Amino acid sequence: MLNETPDEADIYGAALPLEYESDLDPLLARIGGARCVLLGAASHGTHEYCAWRAALTRRLIAEHGFSFVAVEWDWRDCRQIRRSVTGTPEAPQDPRRVLEARRRWPAWVWANEETARFCRWLREHNLAHNSELPPHRRVGFYGLDVYGLWESLHTVHAYLTEHHPDYLGIARNAYRCFDPYGENPQVYAWKSRLVPEGCEAEALELLTGLRRTAGSDAVAEELDVEKNAEAGAARYYRAMLEGGPQAWNLRDAHMADTLDRLLALHGPRARAVVWAHNTHVGDARATAMADSGMVSLGQLVRERHGRDRVAVVGFAGGHGNVIAASHWDGPMETMPVPAPMHGSLEELLMREVELDQALFVFADGPDQPWLTARRGHRAIGVVYDPDRDHRQFVPTTLADRYDALCWFSWTSPLSPLHPQPVRRGEAQTLPA
Repeated sequence: MLNETPDEADIYGAALPLEYESDLDPLLARIGGARCVLLGAASHGTHEYCAWRAALTRRLIAEHGFSFVAVEWDWRDCRQIRRSVTGTPEAPQDPRRVLEARRRWPAWVWANEETARFCRWLREHNLAHNSELPPHRRVGFYGLDVYGLWESLHTVHAYLTEHHPDYLGIARNAYRCFDPYGENPQVYAWKSRLVPEGCEAEALELLTGLRRTAGSDAVAEELDVEKNAEAGAARYYRAMLEGGPQAWNLRDAHMADTLDRLLALHGPRARAVVWAHNTHVGDARATAMADSGMVSLGQLVRERHGRDRVAVVGFAGGHGNVIAASHWDGPMETMPVPAPMHGSLEELLMREVELDQALFVFADGPDQPWLTARRGHRAIGVVYDPDRDHRQFVPTTLADRYDALCWFSWTSPLSPLHPQPVRRGEAQTLPA
């Protein structure tokens, strides 16, 4: 390349191919002996992020003995999945059937072919390699949201529909506290409440009642994870009803707490893989989130376990298509993802990376300008408006937020299990 800028030279030399699963070798070397590997996604509806996240996880489990997968999903919704993949007696033999039964919005986030394919592989791995262990000691699949975020939001929505339908529009603003943000953090930190003043006690009783009435068929060790979380349930629900950034912080803190309890459950040598959105796994201190006093799961895990014991992998895409909804509780749609905003990380990579798919593994203490400068980094949640895509970019210092990045110039929608036409994007080489 002639007359290249420092950024261009650094990026050109750092881009590694990402075409086959063997191309993940440099990333596995970077992960090394990390106890926690956090794998992100720049959206909840992109095939490439899900497929490559699963490919890396398969290798971490099969080749490096990782103990469990913990995901950004409700604890109870994951219970039957966990029972199936660990071969628990009387549990469904096909995890796909369990995922198909998950229809509560936003079902596509986990009820998709990509997750089903991974869970089938995990069951086969457990039965082939861990059959001598009791099911609860095999490689599990857990939800980090012990307090049932989506179940709780649906409960509040039903309550408002019946008692305060005029308040639904205001409540939808508060829902943004639980979805990845891209706008100015001061704009994001909505002060909207989920319920009107004076209704908090009644709504709080509904939410805590969910936990009292829901039965559990988990083994005693797993019940300890829930029991140890009970003390914070009322505080979490109260913050959720009040809205604002504190709701986000409590959610990420309790996901970090759940992860720690799962590590304790699986023993002192346990190793965890976490699947969540970039806005959760990335270190909030490297973003504009910190300017609003927000924390993230990745930040907390680094602080608790030490940066040398944690590996964080972010994902990014240029343009293509994504599965999302235009409003909370709306139908899923295949939406276009436009070319990235000028000056953003994605625009830089679109311009400078010759590979359609690339892997970047950051060294400790990098000094390349493209890694140390702050640029917008796209974040698409379950609710998305392509016409306002310019608001979906989180100011980010890349090398401080992640330890590595998987890049896809073109992205395609994932494949929901529930029948609905989905227009596929341009084909790319992908893991099975």
